[in-house]
Amino acid sequence: MIQSMTGFGAAACDVGGVAYRVEIRCVNNRYFKASIKLPDVFQRFESEIEKLLRDGLYRGSVAFALRVKDPSAAGAYEINTAALAAYAKRLSDITATLPGTRVDLSGLLEVPGVCDAGEMDEKELLARFAVVQKLTAEAIQNVEKMRRAEGEALQRDLTEQCGDIRKRLLTIGERCPSVVAEYHKRLTGRVQQLLSGGTVQLDEGVLAREVAVFAERCDVNEELSRLTCHLDQFAELCGGRDDAGRKLDFLAQEMLREANTIGSKANDAPIARQIVEIKSAIDRIKEQVQNVA
Repeated sequence: MIQSMTGFGAAACDVGGVAYRVEIRCVNNRYFKASIKLPDVFQRFESEIEKLLRDGLYRGSVAFALRVKDPSAAGAYEINTAALAAYAKRLSDITATLPGTRVDLSGLLEVPGVCDAGEMDEKELLARFAVVQKLTAEAIQNVEKMRRAEGEALQRDLTEQCGDIRKRLLTIGERCPSVVAEYHKRLTGRVQQLLSGGTVQLDEGVLAREVAVFAERCDVNEELSRLTCHLDQFAELCGGRDDAGRKLDFLAQEMLREANTIGSKANDAPIARQIVEIKSAIDRIKEQVQNVA
């Protein structure tokens, strides 16, 4: 069963008074691309988080965000009082020459080097990251649930489009013998009209060879067979492995190529009308498979 690349998943818990929340958002992308936002204390684990996301979601643009609320003293930021005092002193000297201005200490806390996350015990940090890993796995599962649900809708639409193409291919296959017969009739009529009133006789052998050349040139049985085979492969991929997006995209390109060849070779207006509808269905398929994981 195919999956969509679009999905959202979240997971949250409270451990020892510390609140954790993980959110994952996915949209379509030809490859895997991760955007990871972590609190400063967890920055060293970014590569481990990316591996979890790549292994679980494997394709698409993935936005990961971790929020941690720690009301305890361990979660408090450390203020570099020396740096804060230095900044305040310099700004006070400047504001002394500018009446009506004042120094905002809260704004100074955002200056690099003034307020930093405190050092956490290594054992405690690893324990907290274990919680993050568990939540990440849970959020990935929630994303996959949404992806599967959207994948079912995608598959229904793709199956409908492929069914429409199959019906039109049958119509074209039934029409093909008539194309040669009608050409033979038209050619015979034109030749007889040109030779009417003259002494030259119609050479049936030459006429037969001309019709045979036309029949060979407009024969699309091979293309019909290949396009039908592509549809069979497409259906097999839709019902098989999840990571089918790239293969489905390739098959859609091949289906369009065969449809173009049929349209150019058939030299028949009714077949051309069927090809226009087939190409329209393939365009819809190509648009849909861009979101298949």
